[in-house]
Amino acid sequence: MTAAAEALSPETSIAEVSRATGVARSTLGRGMKDLNNPDALTGEIRRAGAGRPSLAQSCPTLVEDLGKLVEPATMGDPMRPLLWVSKSHQKLAVALAELGHKVSANTVAKLLVDVLGFRRQVKRKTREGASHPDRDAQFEHINEVATCFLAQGQPAISVDTKKKELVGDFKNGGSDYRPQGCPDRVRTHDFRDKDLGKAVPHGVY
Repeated sequence: MTAAAEALSPETSIAEVSRATGVARSTLGRGMKDLNNPDALTGEIRRAGAGRPSLAQSCPTLVEDLGKLVEPATMGDPMRPLLWVSKSHQKLAVALAELGHKVSANTVAKLLVDVLGFRRQVKRKTREGASHPDRDAQFEHINEVATCFLAQGQPAISVDTKKKELVGDFKNGGSDYRPQGCPDRVRTHDFRDKDLGKAVPHGVY
């Protein structure tokens, strides 16, 4: 549009602007037309139907094959072992290439989100199970006894236990500051150490 606006100036011509900018005269002409009639602009960069069709359109089986790879319920023969444990974009692209599809990892990511409606999600704790009918009565009793001891000047001890953890050089979530290139070396697999076993982290209050 800048070059077209310059071409509209009475001090220059289309030929001069074309030589100076390298923009074709036909392109300058379309730009000048748009500047003279801005209400006709639709915001579309390409004309309707222009551009290369998407892979989902040119290869109808691509989306279906990708859906079979990422959905365990439709993952080939149910009597065979699972083919995929990791569902990274790159591995899915390789699997699709083995099925005859020429597709990149970036395209796989777009298809998962835009076409199949998949999102990366973390697990959410919502399945607590059935609540015991005496659960409230239990905590009311504990509170009553603790209040009674505190009223007499006696200590009340609360023990809060956490999830069991493997003891040993195992990988855990999170990170720590260490010299560059010197990460902590841990085991590849989280198999329980028969000598060390598991620990039950807890707090005493």
